[in-house]
Amino acid sequence: MWKKSPSHRGPSSLTIAALIAALIATSAAFATTHSPAAPPDVIEALGEIRNVGSGRLRWFGLHVYDARLWLPGPPAVAPKAPKALELTYARRFSGPDIATRSIGEITRLGRGSDEQRVSWERAMRRLFPDVVAGDRLLGIHRRGDSVAFLHNGRAIGEIDLPGFADAFFAIWLDPKTTAPELRAQLLGLTGSGDAATDSRSP
Repeated sequence: MWKKSPSHRGPSSLTIAALIAALIATSAAFATTHSPAAPPDVIEALGEIRNVGSGRLRWFGLHVYDARLWLPGPPAVAPKAPKALELTYARRFSGPDIATRSIGEITRLGRGSDEQRVSWERAMRRLFPDVVAGDRLLGIHRRGDSVAFLHNGRAIGEIDLPGFADAFFAIWLDPKTTAPELRAQLLGLTGSGDAATDSRSP
């Protein structure tokens, strides 16, 4: 006697519900990753602020850091507006090396006089910490020439020297930056992604 083959059954309602729940959780995680809320220190310092863009810097294929930019308005206000920029490092750098790379980019962009650059580099060397993979360095520009810095959420000091704020953020936001793809990502002009460059930015 032939046995009746079991009929194929579709997924149960319980399975479908589980899949929907998983998709919702994945979507929420994606949104959280790609639209991060500003750190409390940024909100406290700048008030109403939004994450404009983010990107990853690679130097000859090596992952250097991930960057995120917060602004109070559209990218057009970036040059003079209060702002916050966070770098999450993917490798080890010494504080003096970060300062040297920063002043090198500032010099290449033609920002400041020789005397100003000497004082800026001296201040950065005193302030910038050594970093390892996963460390976060956050710069907050409230007004004028002052930039407050935090390392992994801890305030480490402030540099308030004539012209410093504009020169420092120009490393990433000046149209002549050596990482134009990263600049476009930070300003929300393109999607987030990897920016390859041969720059010596910090």
